[in-house]
Amino acid sequence: MNKTELIHKVAGNCGLSQKSVGDCLNSIIEVIQKELKSGGDVVIPGFGSFSVGKRAARTARNFQTGKMMDIPATKTVKFKVGKTLKESVK
Repeated sequence: MNKTELIHKVAGNCGLSQKSVGDCLNSIIEVIQKELKSGGDVVIPGFGSFSVGKRAARTARNFQTGKMMDIPATKTVKFKVGKTLKESVK
């Protein structure tokens, strides 16, 4: 399911216009992005939690040249599945 299909289904289930559901979904995504960017976590009980993880700097081999190269430390987005969602998929 892609974003457009999700908007269509939610609009049908809630009796709302696709535009209003699309605007709400975009707003939710924007709020999550801003919270993670500021270093916070987003927890949706039963669904899961979004957080920012850190990857340490490391050395790796470039497979094309065979040379070793330094990869700087980076941040990554982590998602932990909530218990209710996990059990509903089993």
